[in-house]
Amino acid sequence: VKKLFRLYVFVCSEFHTYITSYTGINGHTIPEFSAVTTLDGRQIDYYDSEIKKLIPRQDWMKEFASTDIYIFKCQRYTLKRSSSYGTFSSSGVHTYQRMYGCGWDDETGASEGFDQHGYDGEDYVALDVKQLRYITPVQQGVITMNKWNNDTAQLEFLKQYYQHELIFSSRLSFFFLAPEVSLLQKYPSSPVECHGTGFYPSEEHHEDLDFGELLPNEDGTFQKTSTIIIGPDEWEKNQFVCVVEHKGRTFRKILTEDEIKSNNSKRPNLSGNHEIIFLNEQLHLQVILHFHSLSLSMEM
Repeated sequence: VKKLFRLYVFVCSEFHTYITSYTGINGHTIPEFSAVTTLDGRQIDYYDSEIKKLIPRQDWMKEFASTDIYIFKCQRYTLKRSSSYGTFSSSGVHTYQRMYGCGWDDETGASEGFDQHGYDGEDYVALDVKQLRYITPVQQGVITMNKWNNDTAQLEFLKQYYQHELIFSSRLSFFFLAPEVSLLQKYPSSPVECHGTGFYPSEEHHEDLDFGELLPNEDGTFQKTSTIIIGPDEWEKNQFVCVVEHKGRTFRKILTEDEIKSNNSKRPNLSGNHEIIFLNEQLHLQVILHFHSLSLSMEM
């Protein structure tokens, strides 16, 4: 027989954005071409014409550095550096900018793409991704608009690109939002922590637990704690499991001596009174305590 303690964290539908921004300048005081990609407003990689390589800005992005799509992205930046120069005037200092990407809703599945070009700080041309046609708000952009609308091969490429870009960016989001779950104990007499970290805060709902404050990590993610007290009899008779469910994935840690990471070389001390700290997680967290003696389920 099991006694279950469950904590659910509910959030509203999340809309995500994946945006790449180019800047090309025909001056010599700063990198003449640079590109920055953000996911939900946080920078994930960077490229410029001086370093000539794509630099991950998040540790979790390093996993994608050897993938074909990441290599292609770097090659595309190199080509874009050359092609962007054709936009510049032949004299003076001018700036070319492009912002493109996609947005999608986790709950509804709705998605949209966008592709906007600017020249000297003003709107120049933009791609209507659904219609696959360029439009312009200014007379100076008409020639470029007509030229690009007549390039059927490039338009077909963009159609395929936005389909694949959405898949790639949603994969990044899936990985980006996944927490890391560990069981930690500093010393044999210290509390045992069910530690979830690397998430981003959102709306939450909880009851009956004493939650600590939201704490920042160095990489811009967050962690948060809640506390319950476990007596010595419960330790001996029951099994404890920390379960984090996130975007269809389940992270499970059984509270055993082998699973607990400790700074002390001795085995963690699981006897006596212990304070177990469970970390709140952004989207959906379950903390389940399994007991052998009676059945009770509390769902929030």
